[in-house]
Amino acid sequence: MTLLIKIISSLETYAVRHPELRKGKLLSSCAFQGDELPSSIHLGAFLNKNLIGVASFMANHTEDSFSKKQMQLRGMAILETEHQKGFGAQILKEGEFILKKQGCELLWMNARIKAVGFYERLGYVKVGGAFEISEVGLHYKMLKNL
Repeated sequence: MTLLIKIISSLETYAVRHPELRKGKLLSSCAFQGDELPSSIHLGAFLNKNLIGVASFMANHTEDSFSKKQMQLRGMAILETEHQKGFGAQILKEGEFILKKQGCELLWMNARIKAVGFYERLGYVKVGGAFEISEVGLHYKMLKNL
């Protein structure tokens, strides 16, 4: 199975964001602040021409690092039927590669508790304690120098 990863529009991410990250909520809840900025990058992972995963990278600073160029990972998700197959790691590594080429020094995210182990295996570290994001759940801020 060959995974094809390419840049997509923010609207295309909704096909995965909605069932995986916003289940039971309005489709409009899939829109993130910054989605439409020219600096934002949305990646789609396609398996047999079907979109099975997404990740969005947006210009945003965390106060936990002095790196000049930072990006935030938002809305990363793989369809449940494709979990545990390495596709999440592939899309994230492709995003890191693109960001490094653009001079990004740090990638960070607010990771759901259930995803912390995944990010740790890819070299991300937790910063601070767990915190609640309203209507979504407990998260940890995580970051990685690129």
